[in-house]
Amino acid sequence: MKTRILRIAVGLFFLLSVAELAAAAKVVTDFDPKVNFSQYKTFMWIKRPHMEDPLMDDRIVNAINAQLTAKGWTLVQEGGDVGVAAHVATKKGHTLETFYNGFGGGWGWHRWGGGMGIATTNVETYLVGTLVVDLFDSSTKQLIWRGWATDALPDDPKKETKKLNKDIEKLFKNFPPK
Repeated sequence: MKTRILRIAVGLFFLLSVAELAAAAKVVTDFDPKVNFSQYKTFMWIKRPHMEDPLMDDRIVNAINAQLTAKGWTLVQEGGDVGVAAHVATKKGHTLETFYNGFGGGWGWHRWGGGMGIATTNVETYLVGTLVVDLFDSSTKQLIWRGWATDALPDDPKKETKKLNKDIEKLFKNFPPK
């Protein structure tokens, strides 16, 4: 009985650890260290993202707008100090989930040996997406900051919006660079 509880506890620990890694977006930022970001006060969109779902385009734009305005910048329609361009790359990925049952007294190997078992494997399809946000100095047309977040987007729009907002917040966490 204790062995079974220990196996369940270890299994749950690994499952939760993997779920935590899957939920966390990989975020990377880079910037031109010669740029004085305190000189910028306004921003404008020069290239909006394009996804199959146009509602997601608006969600991305709104989340980026919210982060930049929270940093004290003002959105303008034209003539901004900084031009914002966002790109989204998506592709379908697959993961295999295998479930085992019926191993009798243990894992079915060596000293833990037991009976025969049944393995069931399911294929899960998901979108792997990368959001890239570029900020350009409008007067020089030079790239001054780039951030990208790579993540798996869930199918549920409510989850996508919450996750997207968190990922973009994480992307701009240390913005502007000092």
